[in-house]
Amino acid sequence: MQDIPSAVVERLPTYYRYLTQLAEAGERETSSANLGEALELTPAQVRRDFSYLGRLGKQGSGYRVHRLLEELAEALALDRRWGMMLVGAGVLGRVIASSGAEGLHLSGFDLVRVYADQERHVGAAVGGLEAVDWSSLEADQRHEPLRIAVLATSGGRAQAAADRLAAAGVYAILNYASTALIPPPGVEVRDVNPVLALQTMTYHVANRPPDDAEADAD
Repeated sequence: MQDIPSAVVERLPTYYRYLTQLAEAGERETSSANLGEALELTPAQVRRDFSYLGRLGKQGSGYRVHRLLEELAEALALDRRWGMMLVGAGVLGRVIASSGAEGLHLSGFDLVRVYADQERHVGAAVGGLEAVDWSSLEADQRHEPLRIAVLATSGGRAQAAADRLAAAGVYAILNYASTALIPPPGVEVRDVNPVLALQTMTYHVANRPPDDAEADAD
């Protein structure tokens, strides 16, 4: 498999999710046109994206859904289980752990350790685990290294926590803190900020053309 451009990698999980839905619905085959329509891409873009995974389809006959899922799982390294840690055992950390643990587990991600970055949260039950003191990070990483971290600290502590995680051998951070991170060298960072998403949505709501009922009311 050749190196995949970052822009394509960003789209692969969306393909994987939609193809999983097709497989669960009993669909055995699909096409670039069907995928493009469902995911708001052109058929040509879909074919270019899949070309990085190898020869998967034939002209005029489309793609086998299960074959595509297997290739996408391999490309995204979803054909194995991934252990991860949660940093932050306050309200945000507990919500993330309790609401997302089952879905993460089904997708191949297991919450292995929870760290309390504040002393008052040490010993708290979070996602079925006991939150341990943040000071044990380095020793724990030497014993059982984890490469993925979910960061749920306060915004003021997030950057220092991210830098410490990177120094301890974490390669990827999913950041729920309110502050955007400066990615440490060699570390992949994704920010999850509901406020930014809502602010994008308000633009579309405010600029939505009036539907027939609103037009009649005017």
